[in-house]
Amino acid sequence: MSETELIERAQQGDKEAYIELIRIHQRTVEKFAFQCGVHSSDLADVSQEVFVKLYRFLHQFKQDRFTTWLYKVTLNATRDYYRKERREQAKEELLSAQRQVPSPSAEKHVLNFEEDRVLHHSIQALDEKYRYPLVLYYFHELKYEEIAEVLGISLSTVKVRILRAKEKLKLALTQEGSVENG
Repeated sequence: MSETELIERAQQGDKEAYIELIRIHQRTVEKFAFQCGVHSSDLADVSQEVFVKLYRFLHQFKQDRFTTWLYKVTLNATRDYYRKERREQAKEELLSAQRQVPSPSAEKHVLNFEEDRVLHHSIQALDEKYRYPLVLYYFHELKYEEIAEVLGISLSTVKVRILRAKEKLKLALTQEGSVENG
């Protein structure tokens, strides 16, 4: 069954078709959320939020750009997570300081999707205006036009941001290499 048929069936209330859409796209959603900075321990929560929104708004969807739409929903869920994460992190730091118990280090988490920790951390250190286009282009193989649509920016802005992101990433990786070797 084609994805278009699955979408149509899911829009008509077919739960099995909806579950199959989740199965097909879950890894992509989790990978993109992770690359946008969501901790591996929180991927399930963000992914669940994306698929809840998918379920709620699937009836409004037009067939031709499902994956692009899913990236938009994932990006928004990730941004919402960041806002919530900052509030939660401030609470945890306060509680941790009161108990004087160090919180588990993010370095202990196994990276599910990226094997190179240095690259991952260098990408995470980029400002989101550079990080998102870079991740969508290189890790999700979206075209510039699709990236512009997902992020709501112009095509020329996408091109400039990817170019600048590559320059910043190259500089960061060069500095990281000289720190490790020095």
